[in-house]
Order: sequence, then structure tokens, then C-alpha cells
Amino acid sequence: MAQAAVTPAEKPAHPALPRALTVLTVVSGFLDAVSYLGLGHVFTANMTGNVVIIGFAAVGTPGFSVVGSLVSLAAFLAGSVCAGRVERFLRERPQQTWIRTVLTAEALLLAVATVAAFASAPTDLLIALVALAMGLRNGTVRTLAVPDLTTTVLTLTLTGLASESSLAGGTNPRAGRRLLAVAAMLVGAAAGAALVNHVGLGWPMLVSTVLVAAVALGYRDRP
Repeated sequence: MAQAAVTPAEKPAHPALPRALTVLTVVSGFLDAVSYLGLGHVFTANMTGNVVIIGFAAVGTPGFSVVGSLVSLAAFLAGSVCAGRVERFLRERPQQTWIRTVLTAEALLLAVATVAAFASAPTDLLIALVALAMGLRNGTVRTLAVPDLTTTVLTLTLTGLASESSLAGGTNPRAGRRLLAVAAMLVGAAAGAALVNHVGLGWPMLVSTVLVAAVALGYRDRP
């Protein structure tokens, strides 16, 4: 009798990658606070939220901007296109090179956005710069496909936490990682909101830039 083919086990991510993605999740909390609280109720990382906001604004709901959400959506998509191009260009290089290149580009975009925030630049410029950086990151993280660490949205993470829990008859796989992702987003959002409310947009943008730059400089997934 012929034996069934054995599918090789998926190679686990190097521990440096989940750690880096967790820090980036904290950054997403900061940037969501900046964009939603300080840039006119617009998201720069969560495009589901932007689509919903466009629907709200389209029927005249006060406090929401069609233009801001469209700027964010367009810049995010442009960043995602760039992510695909970078991945293809660096496909034959070590993964570490690819990840550090993307993170460096994100840090540079956030640095420009930070300068623009301190200079009180137009809101749409800030939205475009941050959304471009988030599109670049999201396109990359999607390709990396580390379970439960998308860095920007938690819907599937929370769904998995509940649907695969002991209460649902599951085995609680990656429960620690899932809870850490939720905590990272919560901490980033709370800290970002506190800074936006008390000192404006520039300082939370600066913190975000420094965190991403630190991950880019320190990331190592091989000796």
C-alpha cells in the first residue's frame, strides 16, 4: 500500500520576529490615537474603519471626513503596492535584510510625519505620510504571515482567542501571544491618547518613530 505523503511542518518564525511585531503593535496604538483623535476621526492603519467612516460621512454624519479617509485609503494602498515591490526585489536576499529595509523605510516616513506634526503641517499631509508607512508595513506583515500578529487589527486575534478557548472546547493555542498582542495595542493606544490630549501630535509621533527605528536597527534573525 502506498504511503500518504507527509507534509513538512511549517518552519516557526525566529523569536526575533514576534518580538519585533509586538513592538510594532504598540506603535499602531500610538498611531491610531494620533490619527483618530488628532487628525479628524480618520484611521491610518485600520482600513476597515476608514471604509465605515466614509459611509458615515457620505450621509452627512457630523465629525467625519470623506476627504481625510480617502487620502488615508489611497496612501495606504500605495504603501501596500510598495511593500509588494520591495518583497519581490529582495526575495533572493536574507529575510533579515528585507525586514530591516521595510522598517527603516517606515521609520523614515514617520520621521517626516513627526517633523510635519511639530510644524503644524496640513492634516491631509500627515494622514498621507502615516498611512503610506502603515500600508508598507501591512503589506510586509501580511507576507510574513506570523499567526495572530498582524500589528494593526485584533479582530481575528480576539476571534481565535475565544473560538479556540477551553470554553469552546479548544486547546487555547497561542493564547499568550494573542493576549500580548491585545495588551500591546491597548498600551500603545492609551499612551498615545494621553500624549495627544496633553501635548499634541508631535510627541506621540516622535515616540512612534523612535520605536520603529530601534526595531529596525536592532533586528537580527540570524547570528
